[in-house]
Amino acid sequence: MNMTSKLSELLGIKYPIIQAPMFLVSNTTMVKEAMKSGIAGCIPALNYRGLDELRNAVKELKAAKVEGGSFGFNLIVNKSNIKYKGQLEVLCEEGCDFIITSLGSPEETINQAHKVGIKVFCDVVDLKFAQKVEGLGADAIIAVNNEAGGHRGDKSPEELIKNIVSNCKIPVISAGGVGCKADIDKMISYGAAGVSVGSPFIASIEANVTDEYKQACVDYGAKDIVVTERISGTPCTVINTPYVKKVGTKQTWLESILNKNKKLKKWVKMIRFSIGMKATENAATKVTYKTVWVAGPSIEHTKAILPTKEIIKNLIE
Repeated sequence: MNMTSKLSELLGIKYPIIQAPMFLVSNTTMVKEAMKSGIAGCIPALNYRGLDELRNAVKELKAAKVEGGSFGFNLIVNKSNIKYKGQLEVLCEEGCDFIITSLGSPEETINQAHKVGIKVFCDVVDLKFAQKVEGLGADAIIAVNNEAGGHRGDKSPEELIKNIVSNCKIPVISAGGVGCKADIDKMISYGAAGVSVGSPFIASIEANVTDEYKQACVDYGAKDIVVTERISGTPCTVINTPYVKKVGTKQTWLESILNKNKKLKKWVKMIRFSIGMKATENAATKVTYKTVWVAGPSIEHTKAILPTKEIIKNLIE
């Protein structure tokens, strides 16, 4: 593996890998293990209900920081996240190595984070947004391809990486489709400076989800991943469990009609997001027949529930 990757230099990590932020799944224990193993770990700020909890998590990770490891947090930066400004303030006050922005303009985050020496990486799904965040001063681009878990892009890893690398000067980190070392080598061969890896860590000992969810990542594979509109109103990848097959993956006829109304569209999406996130949370954290489990096709390489350090070892060897 390329030990002198630009991502390694940016974050002071041994291997050019970010343990991707995953709603409900990621936690400080996972990130500590990631840092010990020489990679970066990231947690969604929304995994913490209150700002005090988020502040405590930052302090815990700062105390656990080791040479060769790095930690950061993911911020949803659009208006749907009413906690955004408070979360950004906490991160800037306490300090972390990097912030990953999603679903909105990163301008304010970049400006505030750079004042205190925090690097900002921005999720994008196409060249237009990559160039936009580069112009705003982002330190790196997270290129979310069509093999990512959860909310994904629509372009293949090769097309997306090569297109952005050819037209942008800042490092490009590939997100999606990585479940083994061969996948990492492939992304780097396309020009990526490193990778963001999520789904393989769902089936980690340290993950904050049920054993049923973890085991599903072992039992199912790439062919069992489907795209649904019934979680957030935006296409999202989930495991095609019997429950998902039963309820279907398309929005209801009523939602379809209301989504064509410009005045009502925003409210319909907000309601669907609220209902979908609650269903996802219930399925991830307790046994329920409503098994809506978010994952990407890279679970194809998940063969057992393992400690985080073992999953990382499998990615680098």
